[in-house]
Amino acid sequence: PAQLLDRLERLALVDFRDAEGVERLQEAIRFAEQLQEVNTDGVEPMDSVLEDRCLYLREDDVTEGNCAKELLKNAREKVEEYFVAPPGNIPLPKLDEQETVLRGS
Repeated sequence: PAQLLDRLERLALVDFRDAEGVERLQEAIRFAEQLQEVNTDGVEPMDSVLEDRCLYLREDDVTEGNCAKELLKNAREKVEEYFVAPPGNIPLPKLDEQETVLRGS
């Protein structure tokens, strides 16, 4: 159990050993428990909601908008050019430590 909590904490950026972290974990469990109420009898598992379609790859060229910097101003937490979610109670590493963390070392 301790290893599982350590892994969950690292993935969620939430320290489950204080009151705020425990409440976040309980809230996530309550949310996930709602899935048990859905009747899935006779429903085959899917790899993707688009698994019955042929998906074509294309170049990821910006054709309109080009407002990533503007959108990132709304981020509570960000690493490089990515939003960090969910907001946790474990501080993110400083910029000079991020490369090590992102490599998993």
